[in-house]
Amino acid sequence: MSFNDNKENVTILGSTGSIGINTLNVIESNADQYAVFALTAKSQVDLLFDQCVKYKPVFAVLLNSDAALQLKSKLLESGSATEVLEGLEGLNFVVEHEQTACVMAAIVGGAGLLPTLRAAKAGKKILLANKEALVMAGKLFMQLAEKSGATVIPIDSEHNAIFQCLPVSNHSKFINYEQQGVQKIVLTGSGGPFLNTSMLELNQVTPEQACKHPTWNMGPKISVDSATMLNKALELIEASLLFDLPAQNIEVLIHPQSVIHSMVHYKDGSVLAQLGNPDMRTPIAYGLAWPNRIEAGVAALNLSEVGQLNFQEADEERFPCLRLGRAVALSEDSAPIILNAANEIAVAAFLQREISFTQIPVIIEEALNVQERKLIGSIEEVLEEDNKARSIASNLIAG
Repeated sequence: MSFNDNKENVTILGSTGSIGINTLNVIESNADQYAVFALTAKSQVDLLFDQCVKYKPVFAVLLNSDAALQLKSKLLESGSATEVLEGLEGLNFVVEHEQTACVMAAIVGGAGLLPTLRAAKAGKKILLANKEALVMAGKLFMQLAEKSGATVIPIDSEHNAIFQCLPVSNHSKFINYEQQGVQKIVLTGSGGPFLNTSMLELNQVTPEQACKHPTWNMGPKISVDSATMLNKALELIEASLLFDLPAQNIEVLIHPQSVIHSMVHYKDGSVLAQLGNPDMRTPIAYGLAWPNRIEAGVAALNLSEVGQLNFQEADEERFPCLRLGRAVALSEDSAPIILNAANEIAVAAFLQREISFTQIPVIIEEALNVQERKLIGSIEEVLEEDNKARSIASNLIAG
């Protein structure tokens, strides 16, 4: 008999991150319907060990070899039957495994690209929380998913909100939205911790301040992306690919309360919005159960307590990363790869206090200007351009 034949078996890429932890929370609340087949992490041995003991996956994968040896030893001592794998081969093995029905793609950064592509090629149900799979290799990813019959459900709160507001076919395949009367998509963003900080002060902000998001609890890299609004730049690119709409039909609106997660405007004047408390368990639960709904453990939204909902246009002078993202979204070449890679290098440098907060968009723009752009036709070319951009950004930082 196979592992949990009567439940949907879930493999979580990035189980020790915030999305992974929230996914486990939702699965635990619906243990009669879902089981954890495999858990993966980069190097967090202790947390992954605790997760293995609690959720009893068949496999655990660590990218770091030394960490994998440590985990294997700890699990043997504890009497756990979980088998430990390592590296990219281990990630690919668990996402392609015949008993993996659903893959939560939640590895942050470019490291999540290859296993997410393998999941698409294998025809899995993919809960897509990894931005880079679309930003770096969007057309390749969507082509693989279409060819294999994979189901792709966006988990980012904004894209999940759009997914809930758009007409979707019974076979989970995205349809021609313009024919369905869609006029435009509006991505909402809180504006991050520096929405009202003076331009002069932005040059002096610290990593700790940048990571203190006003409404969401996220990891450091994603928190900094929210502070620069580079996250909205990536989301704009993603939305264009996911929903097959031109970037001109996608707007970004500042909404500090983070209650309306995104909106869809229709040609007849209707505007559909998805509302909810800012809790990632809601989109995760929707993705797991789609087209049905399950308990997420999230408190019901009380609009009388919220009191008011405010909106304002995004200021691209304050948030130059958004300007860069919109320009990149209009391109058909390798520009999204360069944007993403340069940002990862710049954010890491900022977190290490090697550059200032306001230098992040400067590094990204210089990398976009320096690196020659090209049309992308394969995953090998994606990785080659990614490596070039990282090298250029590193050299710019080093001066």
